[in-house]
Amino acid sequence: MQGFRNFADEFKRHKALFAMIAPAFILVLILQYLPMTGMVLAFKNYRYDQGVFGSAWNGIANFRYLFASGTGWLITRNTILYNLLNLITSQLLAVFIAIFITEINNMIFKKISQTVILLPYFISWVVVGVFVYSIFNYETGLINGLITKAGGDPVNFYGMPGAWPVIICLFNSWKWTGYNSVIYIAAIMGVDSAIHEAAAIDGANMFQRIRHITLPSIRPTLVTMILLQVGRILRGDFEMFYQIVGNNGQLYNATDVIDTYVFRSLLTNPDIGVTAAATFYQSVLCFAIIMIVNAIVKRIDADYALF
Repeated sequence: MQGFRNFADEFKRHKALFAMIAPAFILVLILQYLPMTGMVLAFKNYRYDQGVFGSAWNGIANFRYLFASGTGWLITRNTILYNLLNLITSQLLAVFIAIFITEINNMIFKKISQTVILLPYFISWVVVGVFVYSIFNYETGLINGLITKAGGDPVNFYGMPGAWPVIICLFNSWKWTGYNSVIYIAAIMGVDSAIHEAAAIDGANMFQRIRHITLPSIRPTLVTMILLQVGRILRGDFEMFYQIVGNNGQLYNATDVIDTYVFRSLLTNPDIGVTAAATFYQSVLCFAIIMIVNAIVKRIDADYALF
């Protein structure tokens, strides 16, 4: 009751501020929270004529079917492995590029480098998918064109599942590294230049200053970025996978993640309960992973934890 009185007092004093935030609150409520009631479909045998809440409950049968068929384990493995690869490569490259750019003394070259590196972030995955197809297409692709001119036989990349983890990881890093590097550049620029000057006077070379000053200074930023990415480790970039791979059944086992499986199931499978079970499982596991990782980081060094 006391809490309600405090809220009423705050509302009376700041009516204008509450009025300003009301549209955003209503939008989030309608588009984010109200649809969450549909999670009950994961535990129901959904029938269109009976609706979401009228359909019969079936316990964990949808989850059992998802994993008994082997699909659940496959898409979970793929999602985690791809996100780990993308996390490691994109963050390491972002740190390397950020350090490289901050060490450049020529301002014109520095600005041009930042622009060129950041440019891929603004390119749609639809366009990237066209790039990939133009490069790896069997008949007219760039690589096969070069192989044919050299006297070799064209390679069917779209029939080689083992090659696509490398291809996807490569294009993901190409697109996201520049954007991630901006965050690290800002962190590096926040380091007091007097520390670098003092180290240089003491005889430290560029690599020693990077190792003992720059990297320790951006460690909190790096840990925060990794924690945020770990929280999404079971959420694949749907647009990236769908636009690069498409509906190629030969590559499903190597490239199918939870998000693409859910999308394809909604198009081809009338059993919405299994699809809802996959998304519910994904959300719960993401929440559990971020809580566990944050607790581990807090135990090691509480200053680096998210909460």
